[in-house]
Amino acid sequence: MTNWLVKIFVKDYNDITNESVREKYGILSSIVGIICNITLFVLKYILGTMSNSIAIISDGFNNLSDSASCIITLFGYKMAAKPADKDHPFGHGRIEYLTSLLVAVLIIFVGFELLRNSVDKLLHPIQVQFSWTVLISLIISIGVKIWMALFNRVIGNRIHSLVMLATSQDSRNDVVVTTATIIALTSALFTDVPVDGIMGIFVSVFILYSGYKIIKGTVDILLGQPADPELVEELKILILSNEHILGLHDLIIHSYGPGKQIGSGHVEVSADENIVEIHEAIDQVEKEVYEKLKLILTLHMDPIEQDNVFTDGCRELVEDIIHNIHESLSVHDFRVVFGSIQINLIFDISVPYECEYSNEEIKNSIDQQLKVQKGSCNTIITFDRSFYS
Repeated sequence: MTNWLVKIFVKDYNDITNESVREKYGILSSIVGIICNITLFVLKYILGTMSNSIAIISDGFNNLSDSASCIITLFGYKMAAKPADKDHPFGHGRIEYLTSLLVAVLIIFVGFELLRNSVDKLLHPIQVQFSWTVLISLIISIGVKIWMALFNRVIGNRIHSLVMLATSQDSRNDVVVTTATIIALTSALFTDVPVDGIMGIFVSVFILYSGYKIIKGTVDILLGQPADPELVEELKILILSNEHILGLHDLIIHSYGPGKQIGSGHVEVSADENIVEIHEAIDQVEKEVYEKLKLILTLHMDPIEQDNVFTDGCRELVEDIIHNIHESLSVHDFRVVFGSIQINLIFDISVPYECEYSNEEIKNSIDQQLKVQKGSCNTIITFDRSFYS
């Protein structure tokens, strides 16, 4: 059914990097969510009132908050689809992330309100009235939510939308919540213990935790996360497949919203090659990256000396030393400068965050071992961190 709805309501549905197409996906998801959640809210509010169940009413208001979230999401997608302008040259794609924050805040607000009502119901219990009609209706509600979770997950994965994946997670949470509500309802047949109030508290806490997870995931993206490992691997394969490029490092990728990524990197090239040919090769690589990955990439050339026995030997020695210090350390931009008194080994070391040694400790260890094996060599090291996992 998901593909059927997409084919009917989203023109050019395969062009997922197109902002107008993403907007149509967002509108479709939001409208489906609004219709389903308002229907479930009305149904559960009526059923909860009939059976005196705060858990059912809480579940219904959870659906109402979901419909409000869908309305916010609808406007968020329309705003995110606005083209770049003078004040926002990278477009408005990050509005999708702000939309996720608004949705999460609304979810947390509803969670606190329902927690308050559930505690009150626990302190002042009212007998829940069991009804087969109510039970069957709640089971149907679970079926609807399972479909909504699958619907938003399929679309979210297709267009790489954080908002839709969060909506899918929220629907999966609702399945758990409604299951707890069913437990509260059926418990009325066997006990006078206020299970309804207990389940209402459970539902509220679950809603609060769901809002927290969405906020955390969105804030992590806004603060800046490492580049997607799959994207990095595709980039490496594409860039290093060019015969002129010998190595890649200092790769940085910035996200300005889904489908809006800008990056830079340094590539090692032979110092003996024609600079015009290398420049043309790098231009071609940058174009291929954009055509295949929709990433605006700028590459900087780092010329390195090849086929020099002394330089190659020094580099291999330094690599052996740093790998003994920590297996994830790596060397790049390696060159040798001969001075009147000593030989300078100039290079960069990429240090992973999991490395327990300080920059000073790494340098001292390298210098001590080089002194034993090379004697007159001096190291000039630039330490940097990787911006991808």
